[in-house]
Amino acid sequence: MKFHSPATATAAALLSLSLLHISLATPISGEFAVDGKVIELNDSNFDSAISTFDFVLVDFYAPWCGHCKRLSPELDAAAPVLAQLKKPIVIAKIDADKFRRVGDKYEIDGFPSLKVFMHGVPTDYYGPRKADVLVRFLKKFVAPDVAVLESDSDISNFVKEAGTVFPMYLGFGMNESTISKFAIKYKKRAWFAVAKGFSDNTMEFYDFDKVPALMSLHPTYDERNIFYGPFDDQFLEDFIKQNVFPLCLPINPETLKLLRDEERKIVLTLVDNLHEEKSKQLVKVLKAAASANRNYLFAYAGLQQFPDFVETFGISKSLELPKMVVWDGKEEYFTVIDSDRIGEDDQGSQVTHFLEGYKEGRTVLKTISGPSFMQFLNSMVGFKLIIVIVFATAVIMLFLFAGYEEERPRRQPLRPESNEVERPADKED
Repeated sequence: MKFHSPATATAAALLSLSLLHISLATPISGEFAVDGKVIELNDSNFDSAISTFDFVLVDFYAPWCGHCKRLSPELDAAAPVLAQLKKPIVIAKIDADKFRRVGDKYEIDGFPSLKVFMHGVPTDYYGPRKADVLVRFLKKFVAPDVAVLESDSDISNFVKEAGTVFPMYLGFGMNESTISKFAIKYKKRAWFAVAKGFSDNTMEFYDFDKVPALMSLHPTYDERNIFYGPFDDQFLEDFIKQNVFPLCLPINPETLKLLRDEERKIVLTLVDNLHEEKSKQLVKVLKAAASANRNYLFAYAGLQQFPDFVETFGISKSLELPKMVVWDGKEEYFTVIDSDRIGEDDQGSQVTHFLEGYKEGRTVLKTISGPSFMQFLNSMVGFKLIIVIVFATAVIMLFLFAGYEEERPRRQPLRPESNEVERPADKED
């Protein structure tokens, strides 16, 4: 029989406890410790990390970028929550300014850039970046395409868990195969579920009186619409597309990002201050018009709340507001001759007159202008193209002045140091 000293026994016990704690808290997946912390990657282990985990959110950052520094604690807070999901999502980050090979491979042209890798396949992430909302947003990537609900309590739990970031589509008395194709197509933009079991109380609560029925629900905007068919692909997708957004969408830095994939023309109303009672009344008028014109997306923005955006439409003072335009979501918009300004009397008729004028072609085509457009809209050139332009201009200037100045030592390539460079859609308040 072997005997150990008390000190030796204590050390052995502590070592065993430490190893047990590590095994429980930080399970090892290959070379990566999965402990709910953000994983720092480099060019040598990036591909390995992407292939190791089924779902990875990668933050392509630069150390000098202020927005990257503000995003970092949000990712730190979200990482342990996402790691505890039934299908965990790992958060990783890489200095894409230092490891340019990786940044170039994934076409990173601004910081921070976020991509979700699902089974190794990347998709751009344009959702919210505050930790709690980011978690809800990312849950969609690992959720079933169509949830099957068997009871009233399942329905209530589904609505509660889905939160308010995305719209929901609930099919009552429908088979999941009816909407599965669209659930996959619109997975990043909405929740989908079918209820196989539900009571009369649920029908009364959601205000539908027959099945099958498909309900769209926007908790944030307190909007609900019911579709009773026909349930062929064309009509079904039309209903889904038209209800991804609320009847009248408020434009702000977050909702602006959601317009990337919108195909409809945007009937945009610009007001001075969204908090004024007269602006709220106008929004009610716009919602009524939107309900009857679902082929357009109706939206509104306030000069006081979002000046950089509103001013891109040629607005220089509040006296010019309210004003309506039809925007393509990119660089161009239309004004309607003698109908773009909205007075305070009989606004419903004025909105109708504006829409009629647009449909009849009584319009003037204009281009969005100003530095704010360079900050917020997708049609802007990327960071790399800016560098190319700057470099080309510098070369031309060197040739022009070569005969007037002595040759100077060749300068290092243009590299950002203290100034931040970012894509417009990634700008935050």
